[in-house]
Amino acid sequence: MNYRLVLQLVGKVLFIAALLMLPAIAVAIIYRDGSLDALLSGMLVTVLIGAAFTLVSHPKNTNLRSRDGFAIVALCWIVLGLCGAIPFYLSGYFGSYVNCVFETVSGFTTTGATILENVEIIPKGLLFWRSFTHWIGGMGILVLTLALIPQMGSRSMHLLRAESTGPSPDKLVPRIAKSAKVLYALYVVLTVLEALVLLLCGLTPFDALTHSFSTAGTGGFSSYGLSVGAFNKPVVEIVVSVFMLLFSVNFYIYFRLLQKEWLAPVKNAETRVFFTVVAAATVLIALNIRTLYAGFGEALRYAFFQVSAIISTTGFCTQDFNLWPVFSKVLLLALMVVGGCAGSTAGGVKVMRIIILCKGAWREILRTVHPHGVQVIRLDGHAVDEELLNSVAVFFATYVMVGICALMVVSLSAPDFTTAVTSVLACLTNTGPGLNAVGPMGNFNLFSPVGKIALTACMLIGRLDVYPILMFFSPAAWRRY
Repeated sequence: MNYRLVLQLVGKVLFIAALLMLPAIAVAIIYRDGSLDALLSGMLVTVLIGAAFTLVSHPKNTNLRSRDGFAIVALCWIVLGLCGAIPFYLSGYFGSYVNCVFETVSGFTTTGATILENVEIIPKGLLFWRSFTHWIGGMGILVLTLALIPQMGSRSMHLLRAESTGPSPDKLVPRIAKSAKVLYALYVVLTVLEALVLLLCGLTPFDALTHSFSTAGTGGFSSYGLSVGAFNKPVVEIVVSVFMLLFSVNFYIYFRLLQKEWLAPVKNAETRVFFTVVAAATVLIALNIRTLYAGFGEALRYAFFQVSAIISTTGFCTQDFNLWPVFSKVLLLALMVVGGCAGSTAGGVKVMRIIILCKGAWREILRTVHPHGVQVIRLDGHAVDEELLNSVAVFFATYVMVGICALMVVSLSAPDFTTAVTSVLACLTNTGPGLNAVGPMGNFNLFSPVGKIALTACMLIGRLDVYPILMFFSPAAWRRY
């Protein structure tokens, strides 16, 4: 590993992260809510740590290898969680530093799990920073860095591979830095559009911005304990639902639409499957919960919002789905695992991987029936190579094993089995709410510090698609060259 180059780039990312605290500082000044000192101190400490990393590292070899890219990504997310937690800790509202790191990592990884029992008492400056971490983490701080530090050239592909969620990142344009700028331009435009629509729906500028940040990052932090349900406005629910789904689609699709390829969403198998699953799950859940509400129309309203929130791994809620029938809860857990599309801000295993796994399973069935036949897996008209198929299968197996290991630790302080399982699932898929004690009206403060650390690790592993974090356990990754 090229330690000096890794530290230098992590330091640059921390400088950018410190600058990104400025909007929250501005909010603290506007509202005079007492959070200014905590935010300024957090920004100063982040700058100092970034400066220390940059000053001690003068790499002679600037060749960025694949292992360096994965190390930079993993270290950036860990250090961001540690530094971003400083304003929360200094404010005194979040309790222990472990709590603060849990909340911050939950923000940056767009998980939305919280330890807060009363969100409304938190100053607006801190609430803004809390939601803004979703927006920063949604597209990825590393993608932002690629947009702002173009001198890395083609070497930055190693960072993009480690940062991107899904089987493989699409190079939108030949230059990586330009690709990052295109991604962020799309990201910003969609975020601003949602904020404007929410303003027209009657939300305050603060609520419109914070909920747009949380939607864009598919995170789910809200400034209200009742989440989006606090507004009790069907039009707001529809707008948020639509944008949650839009941010769950591969951003490459939007790029192709800008190139006037109008049929791109229809031709893309992942997008078709994603919206088919959303429609089917919405109808099934609405039928299952119809007796709990005034009519099928109202049940459909709540089902559509919750399906959109869970499959996008945003985690917003308008109803306590803990009270829904078992079938609906199991279906929501299944959607949580599936998640959004590859190349989106959503978490989960990703629809693309589920499609490949299903096609692989079907091929094995056909091989059993026709042992001498040649079965080729195709996706969007192209043959899926064996390497990709194997990598998806290994990823899923590793994903399950990580979940089981985390469950063993979390179960030591969990009040019941359902809470333990769904808390791990909610954090590993970056969804946020689970069931029982960690349901939409609950929180994660009930776990011990060790349990919270395990869940924090799950959030990081889930956000970075397993391997960048697990790479640290390989002795070969630490060898100098």
